[in-house]
Amino acid sequence: MRILVTNDDGAGAEGILVLAHAASVLGEVKVAAPDRERSACGHAMTLRDPLRVDPYPLEGFECITVNGYPVDCINVGLALLWPDGCDLVLSGINPGPNMGFDATYSGTVAGAMEGAINGIRSVAISMCPFAIGAPFHFETGRKWLEANWNWLLSLPNGQRTFYNVNLPAIEFEEVEGSLLTEMGRRVYEERVERREDPWGRPYFWQGGTLVAYNDVEGTDIMAVKDKFASVTPMSLDWTDKSALARAREVSAPSL
Repeated sequence: MRILVTNDDGAGAEGILVLAHAASVLGEVKVAAPDRERSACGHAMTLRDPLRVDPYPLEGFECITVNGYPVDCINVGLALLWPDGCDLVLSGINPGPNMGFDATYSGTVAGAMEGAINGIRSVAISMCPFAIGAPFHFETGRKWLEANWNWLLSLPNGQRTFYNVNLPAIEFEEVEGSLLTEMGRRVYEERVERREDPWGRPYFWQGGTLVAYNDVEGTDIMAVKDKFASVTPMSLDWTDKSALARAREVSAPSL
């Protein structure tokens, strides 16, 4: 199996090396990663600047860095590392959750999304600590992947499908199991905070207070809260088919 690995934290991040080693039991792994952290870049793509590529000494793996986003890394990696195509794209392991609406901002998820756009089975993987400053337990991620590769790669995979995996950042023996889930809701209240610099000039800091709806059955957020690994099938087709059907019942205005 030919495997391309990326992330949004850069080639020097701990999680990408753990993921590369975990994937090496499946076949040959090559890595294309950003040359710096690109967290929360979403599905951004570089179009108006040149992309620069450099080799990177990642222990045991052929690796390049790209001065762009995870999307750029996937496309450049396919062109340079796997010009004849590859069988699997993996993105991660991210040090932090990508559950609920956060998946739309995530560069980690975008790497898997771009793999799917290229017609390749793709998976994003993230570790979810329960408290600020808690360890990420990447070793749990490695053990879970090695124990679940056969199941994970046997899941249905349509032309527009990729998978988003979120693992509780706890000891592997404490993980209760694995659940197929829906995307939950994680929203931020009071997102933009006004501050002033030492000269009294205003600036704004974006973030806000996280509100996670962790009591909704069947969601990624509740699964991780209950110490399960969450596996969410996601689609490139964002069409709300229910709304589309209802909208077609409304007569369009005449011109």
